[in-house]
Amino acid sequence: MSTVALLTGQGAASPADFMAARQQMAFTLGFHIVLASIGVGLPALTLLAEWRSLRTGDAVYAELARRWMKAAGVLFAVGAVSGTVLSFEMGTLWPGFMDKYGQVFGTAFALEGIAFFIEAIFMGIYLYGWDRLSPRAHFLTGVPVVVAGLLSASFVLTVNSWMNQPRGFKLVNGQVTDVDPLAAMFNPATPVQAVHLILASLMVCGFIVASVYAVGLLRDRKAGRDDRYNRIGFAIPFSLGAICAPLQVIVGDWAVRFVADNQPAKFAAMEGAEHTQAGQPFRFAVFEIPNALSLMLKFDAHATLRGMDSIPVDDRPPAEVVKTSFEIMIVFGMILLALAAWWALAWWLRRRGTATRRGDLPWKPWFLRIAALTGVMAAIAMEAGWTTTEVGRQPWIVYGVMRTEEAINPNPGLRYGLYIVLAVYTVLAAATISVLRRMRHTPPAPVTEPELETVR
Repeated sequence: MSTVALLTGQGAASPADFMAARQQMAFTLGFHIVLASIGVGLPALTLLAEWRSLRTGDAVYAELARRWMKAAGVLFAVGAVSGTVLSFEMGTLWPGFMDKYGQVFGTAFALEGIAFFIEAIFMGIYLYGWDRLSPRAHFLTGVPVVVAGLLSASFVLTVNSWMNQPRGFKLVNGQVTDVDPLAAMFNPATPVQAVHLILASLMVCGFIVASVYAVGLLRDRKAGRDDRYNRIGFAIPFSLGAICAPLQVIVGDWAVRFVADNQPAKFAAMEGAEHTQAGQPFRFAVFEIPNALSLMLKFDAHATLRGMDSIPVDDRPPAEVVKTSFEIMIVFGMILLALAAWWALAWWLRRRGTATRRGDLPWKPWFLRIAALTGVMAAIAMEAGWTTTEVGRQPWIVYGVMRTEEAINPNPGLRYGLYIVLAVYTVLAAATISVLRRMRHTPPAPVTEPELETVR
């Protein structure tokens, strides 16, 4: 079967239903992954703010912690809904996959469920415990929220990493035997994908939250105000994003090298390598640097790297989609890295006393205008990276073992589910944004203005 035929779903389901099922899964995953990222990062930001409040007695940090965890509670509820939809979709859209391999990765989903319930329980205690628990006890009730959120994301990620590097089972006459759930969970792709996703989640959350306060700071400047609440509200999450950005570049290099060694078709699509050759050039958009890709990957300018022509036609992913999404991720990632470098430079100069006035570094208007867009840029970069990972694995749902067309529900009418999901998620997104906007427009409690140079 040709790649075109495979992607349009000839075989198990009608072309329209097959494509609709893939689009529905892509849409719901893309919607959920941003919420999941905020669910990982926002409780961590909240605890950081509360810790600073306990250390300094500064009411600004306490107010930020209250607001951030309330927002986290709203987004947690929405994320629970979208996550539940994904769970149903695994069975309704891809029953062939779940029926055959569910026993292999089911343990990871069970552990994710346990972590999810722990996170939900302690989030409820944390939200209800304001002014009812001692400050120290209240802070400690937030720790399980952060830990359980990280574990929940990691357990789910082990399933996706298993889909990229399947382990922990044997196929005997087409039947799954000798299942080892731990081997499946801790497959070779798990370490790199887990670190990559957790860093991405923290970075995306940091920049999304910071972008809200960047808008507030710009409004303050226009009105001639200098609101310390907005400055601290910007500084904490932006610092988190700025710390994660360079680390993500390092881990991203690790991930690319792993893909090159273990998924050559995906790597060739990502890099636009059409032909196998020695001294593979590095291509980016309209630019091409001779021998550079071989040099970067193998530290040998004349090393031979596989191109798309070495992959059987039926096993090739849609190269243009993969390459474009990979380049989008890189572009936005580099912009965020540059902003992180500016933030670090501004902090260093202020520590040296080079800039002393609030109007100086790092609160330049041009910087705040770009910073107001960092949330969108980080989210797009994450979605592009996820697209690279998932589309690059095609035509396999389980790499090298099961094709996507083998997993599809053969029953007709799957495309109607896509229409329903689009309508429901549109309402859900609008309601969520409306609630968050109402929370944002509620004025903060009055706070004092101590001169804390560390956040200026």
